[in-house]
Amino acid sequence: MKKLVLMFPGQGSQFVGMGKDFYDKYPAAKNIIDYCDEELKNVIFSGPEESLKDTKFAQPAIFAVSCAIFETLKNNFDLSNFEIVTAGHSLGEYSALYAAGFFNFEDGLKIVKARGGFIGQASKQNPGAMAAIIGMAKEAVIDVCKQASAEGVCEPVNFNSPGQIVISGVNVAVAKAVELAQAGGAKRAIMLNVSGPFHSSLMKPAAEQMKTELEKYNFLQPNYSVITNCDAQITKDNSLIKDKLVKQVASPVLWDSSITNLINNGFDTFVEIGPGRVLSGLVKRIDKTKTILNIEKVEDLEILEFL
Repeated sequence: MKKLVLMFPGQGSQFVGMGKDFYDKYPAAKNIIDYCDEELKNVIFSGPEESLKDTKFAQPAIFAVSCAIFETLKNNFDLSNFEIVTAGHSLGEYSALYAAGFFNFEDGLKIVKARGGFIGQASKQNPGAMAAIIGMAKEAVIDVCKQASAEGVCEPVNFNSPGQIVISGVNVAVAKAVELAQAGGAKRAIMLNVSGPFHSSLMKPAAEQMKTELEKYNFLQPNYSVITNCDAQITKDNSLIKDKLVKQVASPVLWDSSITNLINNGFDTFVEIGPGRVLSGLVKRIDKTKTILNIEKVEDLEILEFL
């Protein structure tokens, strides 16, 4: 049986009009997006871009469009011939959990909206910044963060691929880390245009709120396994997911380790579902010998004949 990974993007991949072609052509996609309120639908399809960048809209918008495209895929392509694991980057983990069957769309949308609110509040309470360090060894980035921590919280939070790590923390410490990385031979070290120090320990207030929020929901027995950001482990146990989602808010995203773990388990085909091609690019950096496909627009469904 062929082994297939379905991947779902996180915040930053959104664009105005995403998913509109699926909405117009496929009832399964229309049903998902019609479940969103009119304000969110309008922002997804018509913008303005500034509104879509706002975490309040960006997170549920990406979640909804990713789920809509997955439903189209599921209804038009026989997935029963594959062993499937789902994977998502940060916010994308929620799309991955929906696709795997851990919760329904209604609950998923509520959880994602709540998460965006909690992260927004924590970012106001503990303001900070993030930066991407390109072309520097993992150990060197960790050392740079340790040195910069003299100025305040500074932590590596997205281990995306070899040579691409994102750091997060208080503004002055992250800026110091960027200086140190540049002086230490990083190919690039750049501040990111984000509204808070995501995935750092400064997000602990959001994690606490998330814990309370998740207690409201009963998770289902899934159809597929998921690989989780906080520990890069494959699981189908719905009793473990809530704790992992709480941990994810204020812990690093172990994307590099997740993809490596999947490859070591024999998974050789990766399909990114949703806006953007960020995750496909990261997988290529990890192992360019694997089959890597994207479904972002309706015409992309034609690639499935290669599976």
